[in-house]
Amino acid sequence: MGSLETQMTTYRDRDQDLLYLRSKPTDLEDRSRRDNICLLGIPEHEEGTDMQAFLGSVLPKLTSLDFDPPLEFQRAHRVGPKRSDTSLRPRPIIACLLRHNHARQILQTARKQGPFRIGQHDIRITADYSKDTNERRKAFLALRPRLRQMGMKFGLFDPPECGSPITVYPKTSIIQTN
Repeated sequence: MGSLETQMTTYRDRDQDLLYLRSKPTDLEDRSRRDNICLLGIPEHEEGTDMQAFLGSVLPKLTSLDFDPPLEFQRAHRVGPKRSDTSLRPRPIIACLLRHNHARQILQTARKQGPFRIGQHDIRITADYSKDTNERRKAFLALRPRLRQMGMKFGLFDPPECGSPITVYPKTSIIQTN
């Protein structure tokens, strides 16, 4: 009987190791994206030929933030193939800022002020997460109505770590969604 218990313990340990190893690439990808912001709703071709110059002029106006030193980008581009049909939703813009504190300031302002407007278009600014993290965040969306119904305050930490920590005031819990 002792041998069977030893094997079961070994399998449990390996399962834990496997879960950790599966979460590691996601964590590394999220860390590499921490200086990125994602802009949703900006119409196609609004940026002209220079995306970085466009964002450098638009972001301070949208957020009403005074950036010192000025905004600088490592890169900025639209995601996905070009679309010929302009009636479709515009492709997101991913911008990698040179300074982490600028990305955090923009994201904090976007959270507080909600959607911005350019002409008749609502513009949202969000953090850029990996596919796995976005799926975990989406899984949490199903819980939100129940938590509200129960009168609980809640929130996700940013950036979400493995296990999607959720704060249900006054206690913080880790909810595993994988």
